[in-house]
Amino acid sequence: MGDWTGILHLDAENRSGKTVAKNVYFQGAFKVMRPIYHDETGQPCYYLLNPGGGYLDGDRYKMKISLEENARVTLTTQSATKVYRTPREHAYQEAEFNLRAGSYLEYIPDPLIAYQNAHYKQKNVIRMDKTATFLYSDIITPGWSPEGEHFSYKTIQLLNEIYMDDELVVYDHIKLKPEIQNLRGLGYMEGFSHLGSMIVIGEQSNIALQDQLYSKIELNTNDYKVGLSSLPVPGFTIRVLANSTQVIEKMFSEFHHIISQEWFHKQPCFLRKY
Repeated sequence: MGDWTGILHLDAENRSGKTVAKNVYFQGAFKVMRPIYHDETGQPCYYLLNPGGGYLDGDRYKMKISLEENARVTLTTQSATKVYRTPREHAYQEAEFNLRAGSYLEYIPDPLIAYQNAHYKQKNVIRMDKTATFLYSDIITPGWSPEGEHFSYKTIQLLNEIYMDDELVVYDHIKLKPEIQNLRGLGYMEGFSHLGSMIVIGEQSNIALQDQLYSKIELNTNDYKVGLSSLPVPGFTIRVLANSTQVIEKMFSEFHHIISQEWFHKQPCFLRKY
């Protein structure tokens, strides 16, 4: 296991229209629950969990998820990712996703909560066939401190690299460092406290879908700001600035419903966490 605090490998394949695990391996403080099939589509939902309850000083986690041809998986977490004080060495999570032809992965982790003096880095590498579909979202909260101050963490760094047929097509990098950045200022959080990101890639993507999503955005509101941008491959990315997790979750849920209905003629399942 080396220097990793927790390791998780999951390989899934399509068997007669139902996606099942081909191989599951985990060790240390990183586990995956048995799959739950929320509906009759044959698409399982896997819940990731950290038995320790959060990430501590120097923790390192590694995850590798592979979907064979036409496999379909929803991947989420059991609860929010909590990063506690890391006085000596940052906490780190690395994930690799391999998506074969016709496969579909929804990776929808719960929000990230970095406590006072927390230092956290995360790297996702997605390698996908041009016919695969990928939907990912994340939410960064303002953190937590005993005094209730926002942005009391040291660093939050999230990196996403997406390769299509071995060519880098998306490079998405967020680095928040309150000590040297005015996070409330222009070009950062702009007076908001929460940041949500969604990346959607699929050959079904088109301008009509983006227009449909855009129509759900309330422009005359002070509750949030939203940006929607096309990617160099079929797909788009969405950024949301808001003052609560619930506002971003509600918006992403609406977008998720539209995408699932348009692309797969189904509604996404309720993940039943609370």
